[in-house]
Amino acid sequence: MGVIETSSSSSLCLLKSNFSSHPFVVPNRTVCPFQGNQRRVIAMSSTLPVEQQVNEGQRRLTGDSFIRSHLRKLKPYQPILPFEVLSIQLGRKPEDIVKIDANENPYGPPPEVREALGQLKFPYIYPDPESRRLRAALAKDSGLESDHILVGCGADELIDLIMRCVLDPGDKIVDCPPTFTMYEFDAAVNGAAVVKVPRKSDFSLNVELIADAVEREKPKCIFLTSPNNPDGSIINDEDLLKILEMPILVVLDEAYTEFSGLESRMEWVKKHDNLIVLRTFSKRAGLAGLRVGYGAFPLSIIEYLWRAKQPYNVSVAAEVAACAALQNPIYLEV
Repeated sequence: MGVIETSSSSSLCLLKSNFSSHPFVVPNRTVCPFQGNQRRVIAMSSTLPVEQQVNEGQRRLTGDSFIRSHLRKLKPYQPILPFEVLSIQLGRKPEDIVKIDANENPYGPPPEVREALGQLKFPYIYPDPESRRLRAALAKDSGLESDHILVGCGADELIDLIMRCVLDPGDKIVDCPPTFTMYEFDAAVNGAAVVKVPRKSDFSLNVELIADAVEREKPKCIFLTSPNNPDGSIINDEDLLKILEMPILVVLDEAYTEFSGLESRMEWVKKHDNLIVLRTFSKRAGLAGLRVGYGAFPLSIIEYLWRAKQPYNVSVAAEVAACAALQNPIYLEV
């Protein structure tokens, strides 16, 4: 939104349209609600849509004129293709393809998942908007009360939801490449700028440079992955605590934590109001295709995510599958 200042002795006229059978066609006829000698008019105005000439005396709006300006420059995310698409493109049977480009679990889910999906009772009914059964199971699995837990359509949905709740257009986030590229992509979608702080040669975090960036750029949040994707490096407690002391929201992505041999920091959210911990069923439970992620949040933050999230974001099948997977903890630990 900007300010339009007009200094004129003529009237300030607004464009008015008649009904027309041609979509988006606006006849060049004006009405002037501001009559008389207007020497100086100041008006607040939003960005006007781009108009394209159609015929003499008429203007036509183009479809992309309705798109938010920063999204017109957005480069699309490059997703990983599934077996059935690769099979067609490569001319090979799915079982002949070795797929290691997305860190998917090649062993699939526990047998309890297939059994539970085969007995699905209510696929025609909308799912529980609060995923109560799954959150209760996650509370038992993690030791963290369900009030701190929010479930999403994959952790990707929660990354975007966090940004939509936290970032205003023009805000900044800190990213530490090489790492999961979804953070940078979602920041662009939400109109945020990315401050990149490269890792050290051993792929560990450069905490000193992060501190400098936080002081200089005043970013609102930082996204960290432990173990990191793609190198598997771990963030130790000392470094994480140093970052938590900075005036910034820390989002810790633990998608691969089950493969590290280390305990999750989910319970840390009760002590640190600026910490969010994300987890997923895609890796340890082999449920990447069903899209189930979850996060641990301070109570002071989760309240606002509940307000903003889509009401039926986790499908009936996804919740049933995730609950069934949690019934076999031995399988999930192997």
